[in-house]
Amino acid sequence: MTDQKPGTYGTQRKAAARNRAAIIEAAHELFAENPHVPLSEVAKRAGVGAGTLYRHFPTREDLILAAYQHDIERLTATADEVLERHRSAKKAFVEWFETLSAYVRIKHGLGDALHSAAAQDVIAASWAPTTAAVKKLVDACVAEGSIAPGHDPADIIMLMSFLWRVADDDEGAAQARRLIATVFSGLQEAPRPL
Repeated sequence: MTDQKPGTYGTQRKAAARNRAAIIEAAHELFAENPHVPLSEVAKRAGVGAGTLYRHFPTREDLILAAYQHDIERLTATADEVLERHRSAKKAFVEWFETLSAYVRIKHGLGDALHSAAAQDVIAASWAPTTAAVKKLVDACVAEGSIAPGHDPADIIMLMSFLWRVADDDEGAAQARRLIATVFSGLQEAPRPL
């Protein structure tokens, strides 16, 4: 038996959930600035002690994976909002993929932490929601006439993967715009097997 008052456990769980969310949000922000940021800085930004951070995320890899998963979940949930914000489905499509590419660039900067078996499980789990979000964008583009019907969203993700390979500077942005124009030119035709 414990001496805890009724409701204390529930209060502790809520505080733990808030701390976990604050740590993940801080990691999201700081990893974007510097993938090698010390975890003590993440704890400081989250407003928690190092012990609290390590209780939730025993290793750096655990935190990296949680931040990555959180980012992808947040992005996949925005497809409808991005479509609502733009009159053009094509512009929404481009904005959404640019945001995805920024997340992937951060992921690539996190190196070895995202090559473990646990990381591959997290990345694989993100595939279905990402594909579903892309399907919404593609369907809107088909309805608008900027993409022909019949294109597979998974194929389009692979095609758009060039975005996270271009340089993250003005020259890379110009190259990305040229490549996006080429992609949309090709997507205006129905897919056909070779």
